[in-house]
Amino acid sequence: QVQLVESGGGLVQAGGSLRLSCEASGRTFSSYHMGWFRQGPGREREFVAAITASGFSTYYANSVKGRFTISRDNAKNTLSLQMNSLKPEDTAVYYCAAENGMKVVAYNPDPYDYWGQGTQVTVSS
Repeated sequence: QVQLVESGGGLVQAGGSLRLSCEASGRTFSSYHMGWFRQGPGREREFVAAITASGFSTYYANSVKGRFTISRDNAKNTLSLQMNSLKPEDTAVYYCAAENGMKVVAYNPDPYDYWGQGTQVTVSS
């Protein structure tokens, strides 16, 4: 079991920045690929970014590429998402998720085994 707890969400004006964190506890954090997903009002949960178990490779949705940065600290069991140049369409509940590190990094939610409770990000225009 892996327990995940997100923090760092809030209300920000368009063009602003936020940094989300995800603290993991339980089984070995460094054995999991980690991802960030988001779900806006009336929308399906969508991929935002992912990072391999080692932290060597990162992946981004086209909509956030160049604005968001995913990172992890395996020594501290933490995952982060730095979000810059935020837009109103980034408004959503953001979730961190863990996927078995033996698998290929997934861009859809189904292969992820563990999820946090989510943190709300609201970007005003």
